[in-house]
Amino acid sequence: MQIIPLPAFRDNYIWVLRNERYAVVVDPGDAAPVLRYLTDEGLTLEAILVTHHHSDHVGGLPALLAATPVPVYGPAREDIAGISHPAAEGEEVRLPGIGASFTVLDIPGHTAGHVGYYGEGSLFCGDTLFAAGCGRLFEGSPAQMYASLAKLAALPGETRVYCTHEYTLSNLAFAAAVEPDNAAVAKRIAASEALRAANQPTVPFALAGEIDSNPFLRTGEPAVIRQAEVQAGRALTDPVEVFAAIREWKNRF
Repeated sequence: MQIIPLPAFRDNYIWVLRNERYAVVVDPGDAAPVLRYLTDEGLTLEAILVTHHHSDHVGGLPALLAATPVPVYGPAREDIAGISHPAAEGEEVRLPGIGASFTVLDIPGHTAGHVGYYGEGSLFCGDTLFAAGCGRLFEGSPAQMYASLAKLAALPGETRVYCTHEYTLSNLAFAAAVEPDNAAVAKRIAASEALRAANQPTVPFALAGEIDSNPFLRTGEPAVIRQAEVQAGRALTDPVEVFAAIREWKNRF
């Protein structure tokens, strides 16, 4: 199985999981690049996976389903037109055409019912976890997002993370502001700048690297706590409060 990024809009990635005959699409905000790719490669669409309801993740569903009616897996706790298989924590999504299966993870925070798909050494996490960052809290609470990120951080370090936006350089700029002396952040900035200069995506990335360079997964680190306390203007003893202060700072960064 190959996993191919299809750029969409300004900074989205639509992920295509494929073999020689079949394809599965993750978060198709726009149908046009998907339909073009399927036609050019001679692939048959097997299924669609959706992580949450935002239009840049589901906007392509009507056109794709009109072209090829297929099963659509998506969050059971969100009302998304076109979802035929509501998915929730612990359920298994089997995709025999591409020879893969994924476990559904409930990871709310960015939206109330956001889900992810984990399997085959890969994680499709929508807008929950980004390279060196995390999604905004549009519907969920800091406690929900903190718990969701902790759930993802507990996956094997070699897991390849397929998020859906090219936000890496801006996230790393913020990470450097939070931890100016973090060598892992500096090293990652250099590597990511080289990739973007070559017009290459910075995604996917290994989960293990997030533990060293993503401030939202480092809320127990003294340097991160100090910066969170500066932003909050008071002492913070709860890691959720630390996360909330850092996330609010990122909103203004």
